[in-house]
Amino acid sequence: MEFEIKNKWHGNILFTLETDSLKMALEAGVKQYADLKYANLEGANLECANLGGANLEYAYLKGANLKYANLEGADLEGAHLKYADLEGAHLNGAHLKGAYLNGAYLEGAYLKGATLEGAHLKYADLDGAHHEGA
Repeated sequence: MEFEIKNKWHGNILFTLETDSLKMALEAGVKQYADLKYANLEGANLECANLGGANLEYAYLKGANLKYANLEGADLEGAHLKYADLEGAHLNGAHLKGAYLNGAYLEGAYLKGATLEGAHLKYADLDGAHHEGA
């Protein structure tokens, strides 16, 4: 099946790949250094995805399942992660400046060294999150 990752606002295709899942397509895009800025990934099931170092600036990930995902060093500046499930996600060194994490579930997430300046965390669940140096 062909998966297209599109820009949330303009609809243009940012990355496309014939594969078995959106998760696999996104991981391949990250490996190929695809610019996924403004990607529309609303409600995507990305559990355990390897997205370390991804460029997901301003990506729309509202309600996405990112449980246990590797997002270490990812650029998520201004990303919309409202109600996203980030339980146990590895966000060490991630850039979350100005990210919208309202209502996000971050229990047990690893945020060591993450940039959270200006991040919106209203109603976010940070119980058990590891945020030393964040």
